[in-house]
Amino acid sequence: MDWRDTPEQAAWRGEVQAFLKNELPDFGEIDRYSRPGGGEMKAAWDKWRAALASRGWIASAWPKEYGGAGLSPIDQFILNEEFAEARAPQMGGMGVMMLGPTLITHGNDDQKKTHIPRILDGSVQWCQGYSEPGSGSDLASLQTRAIRDGDDFVVNGQKIWTSGAHNADWCFMLARTDPDAPKHRGITYLLLDMKSPGITVRPLVNMASQHHFNEVFFEDVRVPAANAIGEINRGWYVGTTTLDFERSSIGSAVGQRQNVERNLKWLKENKATIAPTDYDAARMQWADRWIEVQTATLLSYRIISMQAAGKIPNSEASIAKGYNTELTQRIARSAVKMLGMNGQLTDRSAPLKGNVAMGYLGSVSATIAGGTSEIQRNIIATRGLGLPRA
Repeated sequence: MDWRDTPEQAAWRGEVQAFLKNELPDFGEIDRYSRPGGGEMKAAWDKWRAALASRGWIASAWPKEYGGAGLSPIDQFILNEEFAEARAPQMGGMGVMMLGPTLITHGNDDQKKTHIPRILDGSVQWCQGYSEPGSGSDLASLQTRAIRDGDDFVVNGQKIWTSGAHNADWCFMLARTDPDAPKHRGITYLLLDMKSPGITVRPLVNMASQHHFNEVFFEDVRVPAANAIGEINRGWYVGTTTLDFERSSIGSAVGQRQNVERNLKWLKENKATIAPTDYDAARMQWADRWIEVQTATLLSYRIISMQAAGKIPNSEASIAKGYNTELTQRIARSAVKMLGMNGQLTDRSAPLKGNVAMGYLGSVSATIAGGTSEIQRNIIATRGLGLPRA
């Protein structure tokens, strides 16, 4: 495989790099789960969003008629790679990545006109109501009920691990509308206003004292039947809709490399304060991590090469996901070992601004969120290697 850009790809990469050089504000450290505050930060954020929107880059994979750029997977890959290199935030979140493609494919004209412009301009934030306390990896076993009552559905139940629900204006969710149907049927895809009476959002604070996730409780919440996307009781199939998004996770691979580089820089700059045996041990650890980061990058290239050839990555995506998340944890452990006792400090005055300890705490969930490593290994075994399920 020749990983060099074609002349057309090189020109596109140059265009993206020039855009980033000219338009990217200095955001500092951004919490991607929070909305920007006021003053100069909000002005910079609004300017950045406008620059992306003018090129259709907020939803780069969407068709142009819906405000996207209609980019091919390989052009999306280059865009994502350069944005990751520049540490540039991308806009849209779940509204762009998940709800937008569903509306484009299954929504009616009124639903598209109401919601798509507000996804693109950022005036409405979305969260996803899928996982439940007893329905995570086996999502189709969800029990949140939506009972038809005239022109409304009445929703009762609970969702969990709902990212950004404390800031969301609306929620797209799956609810069971036919309890007697097989579990993959009898589910309907609903859009729900988070200001509706009967909704309670309870924060879930992780061990790093960060608030990203939430529990959401629904008690007799009325949702207009007009907010159902696609056919009633066919929501499972509606919810699996995607456009031709680039899904190589190149941004994660680039971020991991940048993390390794930050730690290596600290190690070199502080060599004089570290015992020679500890320095040598850390140096060998980071040599391993550097090699593993290159492997993660090649796994991303493998996926995008498949997509560019019109193939659908299956077990290949699970290999990349499992490898990347476990690598995140190995990088975090190496950083903690390098700093010794200081690796436990989260204070901003600590070495590397306390990011080592925070990164270690945050990495624990990496092999759980988005499909556990055990699930990924099952997919690799059955779909990739053709092994029996039992």
